[in-house]
Amino acid sequence: MTRWNPAGAIAVLTGASSGIGRCIAHRLADRGTTVLAVARRETQLNDTVSSWQANGNGRIVPLVGDVTDLATHVDIKNQLHHLSKDNRLDLLINNAGVGAIGPFAEATPQRLRKVMEVNFFSAAELTRSLLPSLRQSESAVICNIGSVLGHCAVPDKSEYCASKFALHGWSDSLRCELACEGIQVTLVSPSTTRSEFFHSLIETDSSTKSKSLGSWPADRVAAATLDAIIRRKREVLLSTGGKLLVYADRLFPGLMNKVLKRPRYAVKANAN
Repeated sequence: MTRWNPAGAIAVLTGASSGIGRCIAHRLADRGTTVLAVARRETQLNDTVSSWQANGNGRIVPLVGDVTDLATHVDIKNQLHHLSKDNRLDLLINNAGVGAIGPFAEATPQRLRKVMEVNFFSAAELTRSLLPSLRQSESAVICNIGSVLGHCAVPDKSEYCASKFALHGWSDSLRCELACEGIQVTLVSPSTTRSEFFHSLIETDSSTKSKSLGSWPADRVAAATLDAIIRRKREVLLSTGGKLLVYADRLFPGLMNKVLKRPRYAVKANAN
């Protein structure tokens, strides 16, 4: 299949105010893509634009909005009309995401709903609303930023794992549905990424640490993501540690369950 060409393309990118999203926006614009960059935080989003050193024919167009709000989806569609005369969209990157750390039993129902809303439902509904524009492209790509935790679940991240497993399953199904139309669905599954992601965890103590088998800087993830898009790949797993986790779980699920098993809480003695 023909490789995806970023030069002259129109892209919508969510979660563009920092981390992986900011780096993807810069890399796409460097390659001549017009990027409609969407994020909630106006100051950080404007910094995404101002920190990019204009190069070639690409550009970054900021749009402040919450992807969980359907009004933002309408704003995206309206802005797309201004960017493309034929209402064409060549690339949609569902990157916006949030996380939470802590035992499921101690969390509120709102934590689960918020994580699912941002990480899964907003991506699915934005994609649904933009499918008519994606169908106007000759080689459209939908790229969903998942996680290795959408392949292998770990304790204390149940809500996040659930959202990424949902994104994984939906991506696989959508890929089959859209293949006959020439629309590629690419799932990128990073391991831990060195970014601001852990600064905005839901209902999580700010001092909480996340264990990992290794991490990549955000720009390295962005480079791998753009490569997967251009090559129209089905799915990519990033980082050696992430691949080891996923493949070990596939080959030795019983053993991995024992390795990942969370120890019971120590019963504290009554101080009285």
